[in-house]
Amino acid sequence: RVLGEEHPNTLTSMSNLALIFWSQGRWKEAEELEVRVMEMKKRVLGEENPDTLISMSNLAQTFANQGRWKEAEELQAKELGICSRVLGEEHPSTLLSMSNLASIWKHQGRSRDGLALLRKCVNLQKRVLGADHPNAVPRAEALAEWEEVNNSS
Repeated sequence: RVLGEEHPNTLTSMSNLALIFWSQGRWKEAEELEVRVMEMKKRVLGEENPDTLISMSNLAQTFANQGRWKEAEELQAKELGICSRVLGEEHPSTLLSMSNLASIWKHQGRSRDGLALLRKCVNLQKRVLGADHPNAVPRAEALAEWEEVNNSS
């Protein structure tokens, strides 16, 4: 009330509350709050602001967690495009977005596309972060598992 709904601190608090809903599996409540936050961040900070991009990705993942794959794909692909252009392909947020979109494609049955994107993500991570970086290891493991399953089918 003191700072106003569109103040950056208020938006951060709203985002944090949405993440709490998300962690509790309260997808609808998380989604409603994430949509509000994302729209306000676009208006206040601009669509290309890193905080706005995080909100877009969070909402895409909320759609994915509800099995709303088409909506998840559209928003995650848009966010990835902006991240790549504004932050660069090697930025950690861009790498996370690549991984998220690859996972969405996997769930849509688009294994070839998903594997190609995850390979690209893992290769960029190894080059930028190193193979042993805490963010790189789980994605490399996921890629190895996915390739193994894909090759055996």
